[in-house]
Amino acid sequence: MPVLPARQPNGSWPARLDDKGRLKLPAKIQEFLEKFAEKTFFCTTLDGSTGQIYPIPVWERYQDFLDNYDEDPAAVRRIMTRAQGVGGEADLDASGRITLPAEMRRKLQLENRELRLQMYRGAVQILTQEAWLEMERDADNDPDALSKLEKAGLGKGIR
Repeated sequence: MPVLPARQPNGSWPARLDDKGRLKLPAKIQEFLEKFAEKTFFCTTLDGSTGQIYPIPVWERYQDFLDNYDEDPAAVRRIMTRAQGVGGEADLDASGRITLPAEMRRKLQLENRELRLQMYRGAVQILTQEAWLEMERDADNDPDALSKLEKAGLGKGIR
C-alpha cells in the first residue's frame, strides 16, 4: 500500500518563521500535504541539525522501521529520544502555516533566520540557510556522484 497520496513537489523554497513560531508553507507543499487524509503532522529532527514535517502515515513508516530494527537498539533509542524529545504534533492552519514545537525551534536555532524547505522521503525538510549552503558545497565536492548513480541504473529505461 503506497504511503504518499500524490507525487511530491520538486524544488526548494525559501522560508522564515513568524514571531509565533509558525512556518508558512509554499503552495506546492500545502497542496501535497492536503492530500493526506490525516491533517496532523509530526514535526521533529532525527539528526539534530535539520527539521522534518512528517505526514502521520510517513512518520508511522519511519517509526515501524525503528520499532523493528534490532541490529543497533542503542542507535534506535538515541534517534527516538531526540525525535520525541524535541518533536510534537501540529496541524496545518487555513493559511497554510504550521506551528513548530518550541523545543525543536530552539534545538535547531530556526528563529530569525533564513530557511530552505524541500521534500525528502515523504517529509518536508527544514534547513537553515547555512545548512543548505553546506549541502550545496558537499554536492559540489563529489564530481563522481552522478556517474556512480548512472552506473547503478539511474536513468536507464528512459527514452
